[in-house]
Amino acid sequence: MRTWSVIAPGSVAGILQWLHVIDPRRGSNKKPTATMLFYSFFKSLVGKDVVVELKNDLSICGTLHSVDQYLNIKLTDISVTDPEKYPHMLSVKNCFIRGSVVRYVQLPADEVDTQLLQDAARKEAMQQKQ
Repeated sequence: MRTWSVIAPGSVAGILQWLHVIDPRRGSNKKPTATMLFYSFFKSLVGKDVVVELKNDLSICGTLHSVDQYLNIKLTDISVTDPEKYPHMLSVKNCFIRGSVVRYVQLPADEVDTQLLQDAARKEAMQQKQ
C-alpha cells in the first residue's frame, strides 16, 4: 500500500508562517516568495503520480504534467477516486486545475524530502531578515 503526504497549497501562508518564513507583522508582501518556494517544490515533482482534492470534494488522481507560479496544475492520465459520484469525468483523460480551487495535493511519501523543504524555508527566512 502506498503512503501519501498531503500539502494544502491554499494554506501556503499558514504553513510558512509556522516555519517562520512569513512575518505576520510585515503584511502580505512576503507571500510571493512563499508561493515561489512551493512552486519550485511542485516543479520538482513533475512526472509523479499525485491526487488533487478540490474544494468541491472531487478527488482526481493523475500524473503531474506541469504547474505554474499561481499553483495551477495540469494532470495527465487522470481518474476520479469516486467514479459513481462523478460519471461524467470517466471520459476525461487530461485536465487543468485552477490553483484557487485546490484543497489538498497528496504526494507519494517517498517523493517528499521534508528536510530539504524545511531547509529551503529557513534559508528564505534568513534572507528576508537581512
